[in-house]
Amino acid sequence: MNYTESSPLAESTSMGFKPELESIIPVPSNETTCENWREIHHLVFHVANIFFAIGLVIPTTLHLHMILLRGMLTIGCTLYIIWATLYRCALDIMIWNSVFLGVNILHLSYLLYKKRPVKIEKELNGVYRRLFEPLRVPPDLFRRLTGQFCMIQTLKKGQTYAAEDKTSVDDRLSILLKGKMKVSYRGHFLHNIYPCAFIDSPEFRSTQMHKGEKFQVTIIADDNCKFLCWSRERLTYFLESEPFLYEIFRYLIGKDITNKLYSLNDPTLNDKKAKKLEHQLSLCTQISMLEMRNSIASSSDSEDGLHQFLRSTSSMSSLHVSSPHQRASAKMKPIEEGVEDDDEVFEPMSSKTFKVHQLP
Repeated sequence: MNYTESSPLAESTSMGFKPELESIIPVPSNETTCENWREIHHLVFHVANIFFAIGLVIPTTLHLHMILLRGMLTIGCTLYIIWATLYRCALDIMIWNSVFLGVNILHLSYLLYKKRPVKIEKELNGVYRRLFEPLRVPPDLFRRLTGQFCMIQTLKKGQTYAAEDKTSVDDRLSILLKGKMKVSYRGHFLHNIYPCAFIDSPEFRSTQMHKGEKFQVTIIADDNCKFLCWSRERLTYFLESEPFLYEIFRYLIGKDITNKLYSLNDPTLNDKKAKKLEHQLSLCTQISMLEMRNSIASSSDSEDGLHQFLRSTSSMSSLHVSSPHQRASAKMKPIEEGVEDDDEVFEPMSSKTFKVHQLP
């Protein structure tokens, strides 16, 4: 029988080469687990991921949250590019992170551009600080509002802004910037208009329902005046595209009409008192000054008609706005026409029973 006998040399040779062959031939690994882990990447790789993590955990309630997020992403992408170029030599990783870096730089530049300080003209700074800034209107939005379809005009003392039954109310809306104006009806003084107040807010409210009307009062410059004037039609179109500003204007015009009602009932109301009332007034914001002026005209053409209207509205001025610190611990009694003393109007309320007082 023929057989081949293995020599000791061949056996030793095969045993010696076996480990070397095993190291050359790849050993299939498990499909779900990694048996052979690679070495840890360079420190630059880990620092880049730390910046990514910081950017993602920045709370959205933070004022500069988007700027900080884009800044962290930009730094992370830059470190990724350095790692892929110098330590990994991976062209695809470098290219992708270069694209991400460009996108983040563009977005970061846009956000910084939006946060740039916006300059407001010196003449308009008072109006912005007094009316729009407390309502959180951004400076750039206010600049858009005043930068288009509006202009600053002047009136010398004695010149007329509007004449009753002659000037149309459909043309403009104005805010007084400087000086003082006087409003009268058929020669009878009604009230004054001071800086940072709308000149024709009642007419603006009335023309939202009726077009083609005329001023029912005469407005004359009592000093050298300067006012900001909008084209009413173009302003209306602009406010339709800006719902936030539309609501702001509704509030400001309603409050201005309320101030005019108070100053009509109290002609001695000056600018300082008007400023104090602005923090207390919450009533009558929807009252149309046009209805008030119509009631004046329908009463009488004489001076008695005007006094009759002012007398009928005196009940509004007799109501005192209570302090927010006062409790509702007083009950109002019926008020006679001549009663003006608060001690006679209000009487402390009993802790157990309510007493109803009737006039004799």
